[in-house]
Amino acid sequence: MVQWRAQFDAEVSFANGGGLNTEGFRLDIPGPEITDDDLAALFVRHLGLLMVAEVRISAKTIIEEPHKGGRGIAADESGSDRRLVELSHVISDGMITLPGWPAPEITDWLTFAASRERYAPGTEFHVARINMIANTGTYLDAPAHRWAGGDDLAGVSLDRLADLPGVVVRVPAGTRSVDRLMLAPYEVAGRAVLLHTGWDVHFGTERYGGPEAPYLTGDAAQALADAGAALVGIDSINIDDMSPAAGGVRPAHSTLLAAGIPIVEHLTGLDALPPSGFRFTAAPPMVSGMGTFPVRAFAAVNP
Repeated sequence: MVQWRAQFDAEVSFANGGGLNTEGFRLDIPGPEITDDDLAALFVRHLGLLMVAEVRISAKTIIEEPHKGGRGIAADESGSDRRLVELSHVISDGMITLPGWPAPEITDWLTFAASRERYAPGTEFHVARINMIANTGTYLDAPAHRWAGGDDLAGVSLDRLADLPGVVVRVPAGTRSVDRLMLAPYEVAGRAVLLHTGWDVHFGTERYGGPEAPYLTGDAAQALADAGAALVGIDSINIDDMSPAAGGVRPAHSTLLAAGIPIVEHLTGLDALPPSGFRFTAAPPMVSGMGTFPVRAFAAVNP
């Protein structure tokens, strides 16, 4: 069996300052050809580098020789005692999720007082009514949200929604676009990939929906789809760039949902999670014909 390695020089700059230079670095690669972008992502993942802004590859040569093995990044998910971490915003009457979109209206359908006429003395119940759009609070997007004929809420299987091994990608403060290099160090196959931007602190304010809101690039979304991520979440207003400069395109939604990868938006509390070693759940009701709905997102964290 033919095996290949790349030898190259790399100049790395980090989003939080500083840099790293290597010369004559050798790395196992899957075949005799690899682009500089793919090699940069493989290099970042192999070294476990975080907050990488750019990698410049030079002096690249391909060598045919046996692999020496690579370094994996594995999560420790052992242990039975766990704590639960709330990751959802509270839905309340009149709260704003998306500026300019309707707020939920929560009213009584049956009050305790009115119910006394229906039941035996001393027995009473309360039933509320909520009128809201599906994109309220912390919610999940199913493929049907973007693609006609895609799976709706009732069609997404539980293994995409519940008890998923999770990984948190910490995004440097002030970073708008979460790109492929920021994801490269992480093992994402079969995992819920949660993007911790810190933007949730602005939830409910005008700035939350402003042009500075962080987002996932289309190239990064494709990398997650290619790597087999099970679900992708973000603590920002949208997984895509909503600024006027984006022109209304939605490459992250389009790519992830086409691949059957659910999206959870408006997460909060991701700072309370470890980088890995937790299980993530964000399961909506099984509603036929709907592509989005609020969820009670939470994580079970091992001790």
